[in-house]
Amino acid sequence: MKAWIIEKNDAGKSQLRFTVLADLAPGPDDLLLKVRAAGLNRADLGRNAGHYERIATRPPHPIAGLEAAGEVIGMGANVNGWQVGERVMGMPSGGYAEQVVIHHRLAVRMPAGLSFVQAAALPVAMFTAHDAVVTNGQLVKGGSLFIQAAASGVGIAAAQLGRRMGAAVVAGTASAGKLARLAALGLTHGIDYAQGHVAQAVLAATGGRGADVIIDMVGAKAIDDHLAMAALGARWVQIGRMGGVSGPIDLDLLAKKRLQLRGVSFRSRDVDEFATVVATAWRDLEADVASGAFAMPVERTYPLAEADQAQLAMRENRHFGKFILEV
Repeated sequence: MKAWIIEKNDAGKSQLRFTVLADLAPGPDDLLLKVRAAGLNRADLGRNAGHYERIATRPPHPIAGLEAAGEVIGMGANVNGWQVGERVMGMPSGGYAEQVVIHHRLAVRMPAGLSFVQAAALPVAMFTAHDAVVTNGQLVKGGSLFIQAAASGVGIAAAQLGRRMGAAVVAGTASAGKLARLAALGLTHGIDYAQGHVAQAVLAATGGRGADVIIDMVGAKAIDDHLAMAALGARWVQIGRMGGVSGPIDLDLLAKKRLQLRGVSFRSRDVDEFATVVATAWRDLEADVASGAFAMPVERTYPLAEADQAQLAMRENRHFGKFILEV
């Protein structure tokens, strides 16, 4: 099969290489998929093999990619309830390839009307956002949700969840040119991060109360804003660290506001924990995905052989929605 592997160059820097590998064989609990489409994610740009080492579905080679959609072409001896030819999507490790394996408990069946491109755009954003907003953020109807980096895949999914759950305020940061498109997806108060004053804008939108749930894809650079905008008892869910991995935090203010700072990652979850996230989100969202009420915009598709070009386009950060590889 053809695949993009992650390897080190002579300078020790990670790079992608398109090559031919042996076909995969499913493990006893796996589905073997013929990949039809694979999604790109910002984590892919780091080309960090550590993203794949702790995922139970990693392939025998360091293949790039964290989500895919395709057709079942084989399965392990312990797998029941699946059939060859079924269309599935999920978060396997190694999606930049013609084949991938995924634990059968981490795969979901694609709704009939969903294309492979649409399906490949969903898993990472959908499962991450649901786990952050619903399970860890515990957003309730009438509450307020703030999304740092709202134009990211997870941010777009979180905005749709906020609208779906009846949040009174769904605020988020993005570049000015992306705010109108986010408003159509559920953002009620768009904030141009280039203008600054983010915390003040959130406080104004919530009548001074602050955000009940903060979805943080930025990290260290936004710590002070998040402390300032948080409502009493807020849940601050830390997902991404595009703005740095560490910084000083005012623990007195954290305690005074009785904040809950929660870190989330799929890298340290075992199969049982991962499967719970998938099952919980799909139970809530399957009907909305099938109807198109919950969807992820696709900026552009590329053939599998141009994955390196797709990553270059993602680095420019001018897109809205997902880049997808068609296989």
